[in-house]
Amino acid sequence: MTAIGFIGLGIMGAPMAANLLSAGHDVIGFDRSPARTAGLANRGGRVAANLAEAVRGSEVVVTMLPDSPDVTAVVLGEGGVVANAAPGTLVIDMSTIRPDVSRGIAERARQSALRPLDAPVSGGESAAVAGALSIMVGGEPADFAAAQPIARAMGSTVVHVGGDGAGQTVKAANQLIVAGNIELLAEAMVFLAAHGVDRSAALKVLQGGLAGSTVLARKAEGMAERRFEPGFRIDLHHKDMGIVLESARAANVAIPLASHVADLIASLRAQGGGGLDHSALLLQVERLSGLNDGPFAPARTD
Repeated sequence: MTAIGFIGLGIMGAPMAANLLSAGHDVIGFDRSPARTAGLANRGGRVAANLAEAVRGSEVVVTMLPDSPDVTAVVLGEGGVVANAAPGTLVIDMSTIRPDVSRGIAERARQSALRPLDAPVSGGESAAVAGALSIMVGGEPADFAAAQPIARAMGSTVVHVGGDGAGQTVKAANQLIVAGNIELLAEAMVFLAAHGVDRSAALKVLQGGLAGSTVLARKAEGMAERRFEPGFRIDLHHKDMGIVLESARAANVAIPLASHVADLIASLRAQGGGGLDHSALLLQVERLSGLNDGPFAPARTD
């Protein structure tokens, strides 16, 4: 049993913490929203009254937070992880943040004799619940090895991809590919509908060929049924595409399709769709195609 302080119990963090409990670890959870800690307590986890309480005495601290400023504040801020963790503590940030911020946090953590890893995840809520996330890890090889039992309780694919910030760089590439796949799936669904093709049959045969993908397998049904409750919100993918574009610009890399999809995500968000699942890009394609009624009528977002 390992004592794990888990910071951030949202859509992804809650099931990840639950899987650590199921693996036999002692999980001390903290979230700014007290309502989110109830599920952890019901599963036998401990609830910390504040951030410092979650960190003190923990052998491992996991953070699963929305954005770079959140992670910076929790890890480096007053009363945060660095201020309260014992030397030698593994600090595993599983959020999706900017690679340069991740590298800066790692440097500061090591100055306090902590062992930082950036370990963002992919797979969405369903994979988090199933303990089947893909986890891309940056940091020192020895620290990665020490973190294996923790990561394996939450993910089925756990790979060390390089030094500090490398995990975040790979996650940015992941988010680029996912956004592009969702946009193209949305366009294909509108295209099929416009030609009166049996959508279910078409998607079945497409999934069996080179066009098949995890995105098609997991997202097509919900899109067809117009279910856009968030597994991964447009707001968060908008943030992630900003990371992709900033990182590409810093490396002098041209990613023209990424820029276009980022604009479509930003537009949908500006129209009030930020709280919808990223598969709601379908609605944006419909609007661009002038489809205000028929089989792909835009759903209400209020």
